[in-house]
Amino acid sequence: MRKLSAFNFITLNGYFHGPEGDISWHRHGAEENQFAAESMKAENTLLFGRKTYEMMAGYWPGPMAIENDREVAEGMNNADKIVVTRTLKNAAWNNTRILTGDLVTGINRLKASPGNNITLLGSGSILTQLAENGLIDEYLVMIDPVAIGAGTPIFDQIGTVLNLKLTQVKSFKSGVVLLGYVPC
Repeated sequence: MRKLSAFNFITLNGYFHGPEGDISWHRHGAEENQFAAESMKAENTLLFGRKTYEMMAGYWPGPMAIENDREVAEGMNNADKIVVTRTLKNAAWNNTRILTGDLVTGINRLKASPGNNITLLGSGSILTQLAENGLIDEYLVMIDPVAIGAGTPIFDQIGTVLNLKLTQVKSFKSGVVLLGYVPC
């Protein structure tokens, strides 16, 4: 069975984006970029909701990403990608396929199929639905040392209690801290 990890940057007070999707508060130094580049070497299948997919597809194939973060851009652009959507008809970013229909059924099928492990990036509403159905095997949270006054919490409107066990801690010179958890 393929493992599904959820990876998110959040603020110290738990927001994964600010008003209107603002993520300008993310801190990405050389260490974080190296961590991201190393993570891309795992060749996981990337999973996105439509909004996150459109934001990522608007950046990673472009010249700014390739100039600023070549290794990460190459990993993102070469990775197999799945976008969960009810409205998107075509996915132009290379190596992307569309998942429609019932999310839980689709993810259960995906996890049971052969292939690389899966990493959900961003995609708060997808994260919440998968967490509520016990489909996330690992949570990786990079906490930026910043607080914002408004936005969307990482587990916005979750309808269950998630009991988690800490499995890893990594700190970066920028003050960002990576926490890894598994359900218990």
